[in-house]
Amino acid sequence: MSYPKFGPGGNSDSFHLTKLATSKAPFWVKDFGLDAYEYEAGRGVPKNIEGFKTLGENAKQAGISLSIHAPYFISLSSVEEEKRKNSSRYILESAIALNEMGGKTIVIHAGSCAKISRELASTYAKDALRFAIDVLHEAGLYGFDLGIETMGKVNQFGTLDEVIDMCSVDKTVVPVIDFGHMNAREMGGVFVTVDDYKRVFDKIAKGVTPEAAQNLHCHFSKIEYTGGGEKRHLTFEDKQYGPNFEPLMQAIYELGVTPTIICESDGTQAEDALAMKQCYFLQK
Repeated sequence: MSYPKFGPGGNSDSFHLTKLATSKAPFWVKDFGLDAYEYEAGRGVPKNIEGFKTLGENAKQAGISLSIHAPYFISLSSVEEEKRKNSSRYILESAIALNEMGGKTIVIHAGSCAKISRELASTYAKDALRFAIDVLHEAGLYGFDLGIETMGKVNQFGTLDEVIDMCSVDKTVVPVIDFGHMNAREMGGVFVTVDDYKRVFDKIAKGVTPEAAQNLHCHFSKIEYTGGGEKRHLTFEDKQYGPNFEPLMQAIYELGVTPTIICESDGTQAEDALAMKQCYFLQK
């Protein structure tokens, strides 16, 4: 029987205390009681093929699933054509790294729509994504899941509906649901009940495919917000913002879905990922 997978986005403070190299993270993640690890390349993908290969070999040995967060400066929806085209290079670099790691999913921020309509941003983003897919084809790297993430700021492109629409571009384009982002974008109160979370899975099953909902790649953290949406990531110790993870664990158990949930708490991502995993198995 398959179960959800839980893991940290990047290295938590407790991992840094060990002084271990990132290539050893899969062993540490396994010993910590987790199942997944997302390599954070938000500030750029290092040119370290051997390092990615070692990370992948260690993950395979430890039984840890891998994904990669592509650079934050990707802007598929930019008004500047050069930036849209450059985004394909950052996606390609992420795919090269992920190929060496033996992972499956590339998490992508689609960009901003502060200066243009959301409709025009969608047109730009979908065209730029098609171009990036052509680049992956030419490099022999087509086939990875290209995960478009729901975003946390009001002026960013990436509502749930926009992400679902992006998935129409190609069968390899999938949604990445960041529940904290979605909550912060609406300034709280989005995810309170079990049914609030279930509705997301139902919408993806209908708008993308049932398989996409079954195997959803997710991010979760509590996030402080302002009138513009997301401000900063918090830890599970926060009692003011949210959302709370317990209803999500009940929702995925009752639905029988098997997502990968990457925790992006501020410094406690491994500890908070484990709290979610323990909560999920208490449902059984």
